[in-house]
Amino acid sequence: MAKKKDKPATDAKADKAAPAGASPSAVLGIAVTAGAAVIASFAAAFFLSPAPAPQIAACDTPASAHTPALAGAKPDQAFVTLKELLITVGSEPATRYLKINLSIATHAEGVDAVKANEAVLIDAFNIYLRSVELTDFEDPAFYLHLRDQLSRRAELVLGGEVSEGVLITEFLLR
Repeated sequence: MAKKKDKPATDAKADKAAPAGASPSAVLGIAVTAGAAVIASFAAAFFLSPAPAPQIAACDTPASAHTPALAGAKPDQAFVTLKELLITVGSEPATRYLKINLSIATHAEGVDAVKANEAVLIDAFNIYLRSVELTDFEDPAFYLHLRDQLSRRAELVLGGEVSEGVLITEFLLR
């Protein structure tokens, strides 16, 4: 039987450490290139990522922001009730209706301005409410958005100095 020639132990270690025919300087070059790629990737992710947004408390609002949610009536505040609105909801033929009653919060001197512009307010509210889809009313968070949008339209019609918000006094979706 013929004996196999055993390779020396040093050759086996060299085969595992470097590819066939690679010199130690080539292995060092590969290691340096890999290290540079890792450093470049980290640097790109660290320096090119956007700065984190400053943390703002959920309750903080700028002083100029209008808050339509009315915490309580002021001494000189008045509420002007508008005519009842009845609007078809959705794009399907008149199968669903929204009945809504609204009051405009204003200061005592603004009552006449609200009454004089009631038709324009109702028109602005009708246009917005007609564009709302039925699926929007299924989301409970939508009602705050609805009040904000109605308040915004009241401010556009009356001006920010007259309109202090909108109250939804009756809401019925059939």
